[in-house]
Amino acid sequence: MRKWAIAALLALGLAACKGHGGAPPRAHDAIKSEPQSSIIAVPIAADLSALSGALEREIPRQLWTIDQPSQVCVPSRKVKVVFVKFNTPTLHCRIVGQVTRGAMAISGSGRDIVVTMPISAVIHARDVGGLIKQETATAKAQVRAIVHLDVAADWSLRGKVDIAYDWTQEPALDFMGKHIVLTSKADAKLQGVVAKLEQTLPREIAKLQFRQQIEQSWNSAFTSLLLNRDNPPVWMRVTPQELQYGGYSVQGRQLVLRLGMKALTETFVGDRPADPARTPLPGVRPLAADAGQLQFYVPVTADYAELEPVIAKALVKRSARPFAVPGYGDVFVRFGKVTAYGTDNGRIAVGLEFTALDTDRRTTTSHGTIWLTGLPVNPPNTREVRFTEVTVDGATDSTGTNLLLKLANTPAFSETITEALAQNFTRDYDKLLGKIDRAISDKREGNLLIRADIQNIRTGSLKAAGNGLYLPVWGTGRASIQLIR
Repeated sequence: MRKWAIAALLALGLAACKGHGGAPPRAHDAIKSEPQSSIIAVPIAADLSALSGALEREIPRQLWTIDQPSQVCVPSRKVKVVFVKFNTPTLHCRIVGQVTRGAMAISGSGRDIVVTMPISAVIHARDVGGLIKQETATAKAQVRAIVHLDVAADWSLRGKVDIAYDWTQEPALDFMGKHIVLTSKADAKLQGVVAKLEQTLPREIAKLQFRQQIEQSWNSAFTSLLLNRDNPPVWMRVTPQELQYGGYSVQGRQLVLRLGMKALTETFVGDRPADPARTPLPGVRPLAADAGQLQFYVPVTADYAELEPVIAKALVKRSARPFAVPGYGDVFVRFGKVTAYGTDNGRIAVGLEFTALDTDRRTTTSHGTIWLTGLPVNPPNTREVRFTEVTVDGATDSTGTNLLLKLANTPAFSETITEALAQNFTRDYDKLLGKIDRAISDKREGNLLIRADIQNIRTGSLKAAGNGLYLPVWGTGRASIQLIR
């Protein structure tokens, strides 16, 4: 932008004298570019660890205990010894034990959140008919809950739960030649645990405060991002308009939501603009772009006041050598104040304060301000700036006006301007874009961590208005946003 400014405004010197008018009129038109809508489609990752922790607190480690005296462990049966049939006695026992769960695990893939709960049981049959002191059985089961989420119109989160379990090792006892299976007794208790989990999961999903997190993210997006720190400072102001939802996927312990934010983007040069006024979180809208795609429009603006010292510096550098002015010989020039502003018909006016000195630089031969105007032009999608319809409008507050006007049209002055116009500004422009890319590549705003990568840029034509120059820029890239708690 700095070299654009130098080339653009110094180019006004490629002019032929048209008269002795005063300063051109100031234009007061604003940049005729309304803020553009951008669709920033971004995946938001939410950690499911909170759900795991909540379930750990809600479901106790010891699920239930068993203490059932006078149970029939071995029923009576008919046996034949030689030629005599008789019934064996019924053997009673006391069944005791406990059932515990292990650590709950949350994982998933696709659209399934999977909660697994391992269960272990140790069951004792004591005092079996007064003959056997104790027999022990162990058992293991796996409870598996599959949760499907749904986002309501008001961004509240709901979950549908399907739960099943299976015994990986059934509870059973082996003694006195009998294999006694205790699964039916354990099933009755286990079904109660499953019912509790079915009630607990939706309640704990509601406690994740999903809507509150989305609302915080929405509010944080009403901000201005620093794109370039200095020379010149550049800010992008973001005003969200709607939030779009395109479903979710589960990747391990991460719930990845496909959200898209439609926003107005505006770019400012100079001081940080005020943050836009926040609006309430709107209802859910369907996602209109692929998640991760970043599209933006940036009308990059430059205030004329930012350009004046840059132009002055370039002129001071050139003043180290004299100008050969026909009829006057070598003339050294001291450049003073530079004034730049927008004038009529999309043109730029530049006032250059000259002081012409004799060859020994001791005596002032003339001084005043030369006024030039021109129309800035750059072909679309290029960074080469040139000017057309350039004129020297005249001089003001001057002595030796003819010398100043001839000085403005000397070949040496023209050559200086030609060299400036011949420069291709791609390197400097890319340097600016590199700063912007780095500025938003890892940006913390409120509880949002924004990562973006600009992949493609195209530019329009440079425009001039009363309050500044601007260059329209369109870009695409990749972006992601992560919620930071």
